[in-house]
Amino acid sequence: MPAAPLQIAAERVAVPVLAAISVSHLLNDLIQSLLPAIYPILKDNYRLDFGQIGLLTLTFQMSASLLQPLVGTFTDRRPQPFSLVVGMGFTLVGLLTLSQAHSYPLLLLGAALVGMGSSVFHPESSRVARMASGGRHGLAQSVFQVGGNAGTALGPLLAAFIVVPFGQGSIAWFSAVALLAMLILFTVGRWYRDKLVELKAKPKAPERTSSFSRGRIVLSITILMLLVFSKNFYMAGLTSYYTFYLIAKFQVSVQDAQVYLFIFLGAVAAGTLLGGPVGDRIGRRYVIWISILGVLPFTLLLPYASLFWTAVLSIIIGVVLASAFSAILVYATELVPGRVGMIAGLFFGLSFGMGGLGAAALGQLADMTSIETVYKVCSFLPAIGLLAYFLPKIEKARV
Repeated sequence: MPAAPLQIAAERVAVPVLAAISVSHLLNDLIQSLLPAIYPILKDNYRLDFGQIGLLTLTFQMSASLLQPLVGTFTDRRPQPFSLVVGMGFTLVGLLTLSQAHSYPLLLLGAALVGMGSSVFHPESSRVARMASGGRHGLAQSVFQVGGNAGTALGPLLAAFIVVPFGQGSIAWFSAVALLAMLILFTVGRWYRDKLVELKAKPKAPERTSSFSRGRIVLSITILMLLVFSKNFYMAGLTSYYTFYLIAKFQVSVQDAQVYLFIFLGAVAAGTLLGGPVGDRIGRRYVIWISILGVLPFTLLLPYASLFWTAVLSIIIGVVLASAFSAILVYATELVPGRVGMIAGLFFGLSFGMGGLGAAALGQLADMTSIETVYKVCSFLPAIGLLAYFLPKIEKARV
């Protein structure tokens, strides 16, 4: 029989551990963001079309998304404190493969290896963040998430000033980043291992169960998954093709386009940091509702804006839309108590999967029409946020 989920007693926030796991998330996602950041280079070097660019993203995202729920379910039953180091090892190998690849299949292999590293990292690191939260789950998840978003924002900036001038081989220089992350994660793993021993020695609190029916839980999880689909499909259009959009529509340089991408991703990081604490205070259902549906007017305006207003609107979209994920993830873990790894794996996996499918589909659409058409089509996706109306008010339903 699997062990019952560990119950974490209320305590102070373990700030050093939370900071370490957030910094690790920053380093992990910085490496991952190098792939879309170097798409313009790969497109020219290998004469790729937008469909092939989308397939690269799909390969990375699918290798991450398919494994994450399985990893999360397994570690709910058998926590693996040092699996974080192993996951970062996969990322390191993928990074080196991308730096030395001289064919499209090798690029796909490198993308897949980086995705596998992500599939191990996210479920277990989400559990560590929750264990270190001291009961402030929204805050902890936001701090953890903002590390990842900050890394995603830094990737294009570093690519613009390192990879663009020095070429594909310079990606290998970032192996130092992966090694630093492995060192930090080894230290986190030791804390995680000791924490598990401590928790096993304590009397277990009664396992909290949901007061909602199975059907209501399934419906709510389905709605949350549709909201994640809306968010990540739209975000895939911005992160994968924003540089191409700016170059095609406004004739900016590759380096300038990377700087604009950095600004947008920085806004995403800021929005992620806000989502969790605001959800702790006013309720996560309201944050979900506002962040998905509230961004709709701005996405509808974006395809018709000038370069200046494109930058401004992208900042607003990044802040508002990014605030949703932390709230969605914590809401889901409260809807299904005691299954942090499974829920984190499911939603991180869905997030990566939808991003990958979105990138591939939008790449094909861009080849058939234009990159500007992609942004016009995607502008309606946040309307799916209307479904948030049907989510239960979980804060009043706790037992």
